[in-house]
Amino acid sequence: MSDETERHRQDDRSPALHFEMVRRKPAAALAGSVTDVCGYRELWPGHFRIVEYASLTVPLVISFADAFAIGLGRDPGDNDRFASFAAGLYAGPVVIESFGGCCCVQVNFTPLGARQFFGVPMSELRDRMVGLDDALGFEGIALCEQLGEAPDWDTRFAIAEAFVTSRLAKAIELSPEVAWAYGTVLATGGRTRISALAEELGWSRKHLAAKFSDAIGIGPKTLSRIVRFNRALSLSKRQEDDWVGIAADCGYADQAHLVREFRQLAGETPTALA
Repeated sequence: MSDETERHRQDDRSPALHFEMVRRKPAAALAGSVTDVCGYRELWPGHFRIVEYASLTVPLVISFADAFAIGLGRDPGDNDRFASFAAGLYAGPVVIESFGGCCCVQVNFTPLGARQFFGVPMSELRDRMVGLDDALGFEGIALCEQLGEAPDWDTRFAIAEAFVTSRLAKAIELSPEVAWAYGTVLATGGRTRISALAEELGWSRKHLAAKFSDAIGIGPKTLSRIVRFNRALSLSKRQEDDWVGIAADCGYADQAHLVREFRQLAGETPTALA
């Protein structure tokens, strides 16, 4: 097992969830495009439910077993079943349910890495799940078969990374202006003014928003909101109950503004999350 691979298997005697999670950092060649590759397998029947908050991760999920039930901003219904799929950015909570029979590999892309990998405007994936055949065509179906037949996680990860590396090698170059603007929003914790970005690039705000929609799937204002939210969430783990200080540190107008953003992006108040 690689030193870069983390394995988590819950004790089968535990009354809680029964699953295996294997996570590996990608090869150096994928740095900046892929954050990690995960393997997930449920070991025991049950009803499992998690809520993921708004993030900047674009997942590609390749399943060899049962489908997940997924709802954007709500509990999933009977028709919200997804097995292998890609999902764009969503500025809200995502509710994921499974029932003990799921097994999959998940490749987590950065927004810019996803734009190069999928080769389509990321606005086409925004706020939705797209089936593997629509996202990758016959190549995706063949990849799913290869991964399902592989004998272990390390082999699956090697196959997935080789596939991603091959597609990225043939991808078009991204706009350096958009990459700079995206990096600036991240580096400033979402506090940079959108007008300042546009002015620095010599673009109108409308043109900047259109470029972001293509490359990332969301506009710079929504991107800034998600970045601020995740920074506030991270700070809350170190500054318990100091929500006034966190709000000020992250650029919110006041604590009430922070609470509204948490409700929209996580579906919970800051206190409930803490």
